[in-house]
Amino acid sequence: MDYMISATAADDRIRAFAVTGKELVEQARHAHHTSPLATAALGRLLCAAVMMGWDMLKNDGDLITVQIDGDGPLRGLLATADNTGRVKGFVKNPWVILPNKEDGHLNVGGGVGKGILTVTRDMGRNDPYSGQVELKSGEIAEDINYYFAVSEQIPSSVGLGVLVDREGAVMEAGGYIIQLMPDASEEIIDRLEKNILSLPSVTELLHGGDTPEDLLEKALAGLEVSVSDRRDVSFYCSCDRDRVERALLLLGKKELDEMIADAKGEELRCRFCNKAYQFSVDELKQIREKRENGSE
Repeated sequence: MDYMISATAADDRIRAFAVTGKELVEQARHAHHTSPLATAALGRLLCAAVMMGWDMLKNDGDLITVQIDGDGPLRGLLATADNTGRVKGFVKNPWVILPNKEDGHLNVGGGVGKGILTVTRDMGRNDPYSGQVELKSGEIAEDINYYFAVSEQIPSSVGLGVLVDREGAVMEAGGYIIQLMPDASEEIIDRLEKNILSLPSVTELLHGGDTPEDLLEKALAGLEVSVSDRRDVSFYCSCDRDRVERALLLLGKKELDEMIADAKGEELRCRFCNKAYQFSVDELKQIREKRENGSE
């Protein structure tokens, strides 16, 4: 089962999060019919976002959105999470295939390209807080790490990974976020750096059977790790037919008239989960009538 943990270490001078997300990334793959490259990119972002949601959001209903706009063939991707372990997302071009890198790994950086990473926290107010940085590599973990350093001024170490089989199914997915508090000593920083440098990749650790607890025990070896909480995580979308109908009500009269004139009805898909909603011509006429009555 997918879950994440939060922990502290070095007498609360380090806070950390780790997640295993094989099932949620596989569900996203099925929903969006992603290529292995797109699965890896989206899966990394989903795992990062679900940890960031737990870390950076305090209240039910708060949302965090992590968006990557790149000039690579993936054309960008986005993930949105709450503070309860639920996350959803999509990649704009889910069918991209590129040659692997020289080390045999999927070329996520090549798929993402150069661009911008934006993190937006919606706390239910009229002015959501946003931070933005240039992409460092497009490999996502390094970009999230750079965001924390520049926009949040929190020295961090971020590791993310998604492993797919030859058929494209997700074998492993997960990662960690480790953050240094302002009072962390040089000795603590040096120990953490040495641990991270000697750590195998996230996918290698997960494929070897490591749990989120194991990830943090290895990354924080010698720093007295204390797990404080555990939370299930899932790929979850709250879309429903009523929400899609409300979106249609916001369209202009011209757009609704064109749909009706087509005489075939309309199919709308949720960008986050790709679920399709069918509206007949008669239903579109009813929506147009509601819109006109509401605007009088």
